[in-house]
This record gives sequence, structure tokens and C-alpha cells, in this order.
Amino acid sequence: MRDTAYTRWGKGLLDRTAAAAGLVVLSPLLVLLALLVRTKLGSPVLFRQQRPGQGGKPFTLIKFRTMTDARGPDGALLPDADRLPAFGQFLRSTSLDELPELWNVLKGEMSLVGPRPLLMRYVERYTPEQARRHEAKPGITGLAQVYGRNAISWEEKFAMDVQYVDRVSLGLDLRILVRTVLQVVRRDGVSADAHVTMPEFTGRESA
Repeated sequence: MRDTAYTRWGKGLLDRTAAAAGLVVLSPLLVLLALLVRTKLGSPVLFRQQRPGQGGKPFTLIKFRTMTDARGPDGALLPDADRLPAFGQFLRSTSLDELPELWNVLKGEMSLVGPRPLLMRYVERYTPEQARRHEAKPGITGLAQVYGRNAISWEEKFAMDVQYVDRVSLGLDLRILVRTVLQVVRRDGVSADAHVTMPEFTGRESA
């Protein structure tokens, strides 16, 4: 990642200041959403999962849950599409499910802007170039999120993640944040074709 005054201390200061302010200002909305999630989707209200952070170091990401625990006759969880009710789809399409990640930002585990934290099992599937996405802290939003979100290929996503790592600056972060608001309002690119979000990354695209 670029070594500048912004990446050394400015970005972290902006992240923590904005996250603290956001958690305070949005606290009534967070409480309301928590109650709605508990009523409509059950408990736990928060979804917690280990994700790779900067340098690939695991951390616990928190989001509002969007899926039920519906299971088939064999006791196995149903496919994602069958466990994602209308309210869960609404939370995802508006990105309201991501708001608890402000706590991850406040703790210094994430940034407002950066490559999205994906699944731990993906780490070993990256090419060396794709793995460079972990040079930066993962973000609530990022370059790939404002230029296609889940409607672009994994290969395109990772290329944008590495491009962000090489170009990170205050100006770029502010542009991404503004575009994020527009993206959420339009609800563009929420899902990939034939999938409720994105298909599994197998690493084959980079072969």
C-alpha cells in the first residue's frame, strides 16, 4: 500500500472519528433495526464471522443477520435463496445490514473504505497479485462496490481491490464514499446473475 501521511495516520483518524460519530448519530436506527431483525428473523440479531483483515489476520466481522435458520427434513440448512426473506433482502439491498461494521472500524479492524473482507477459505485460493488486497484494511465499502458491487466477476473485483491499494488517498476515499451513497440509493449490483449475492470464489478464474 502507498506510504503517505494519509495512509500512516490520516486514514485511521478519519475512520475512527467517523465511526464514533456514526454510531452515536445512528444509534436510534440501530436499535430499531435490531428489534426488527429479532422479530422477523430471530436471534441472534448480529451475524458474526471470522474474516481476513489487513495482512490476512483474522478478525470477527459483525453485521445484522439477514437469513433465517430454516432447515430441510435432513436437518441441513436450506440454500441461501430459501433462507433470505423479503426483510433480509431489504437489509442487503439498502446495505443497512452493514451498519454494525462501524464497530469494527472503531476498533481499528476495518476502514470505511477498502477491499471488502471476504471468507477465510478464499485466502489460500488467491494468486499472489490478488492477495495484495490484504495490504490494506478491509472496508465497509470499496472501489469494487461502487463499480459493480456483486454484478461484476471475481476477477474484476480483485483487480479493483489491488488498484485501490496502489492508489489509496483521501480524495479517492471521499469519492468512493459519495458514490457509495448513490449506489445504495439506486440499489444497483446487489446480486450476481442467478445468485442471491455472489457465487463461491473457487480460484479458477485466475487459473
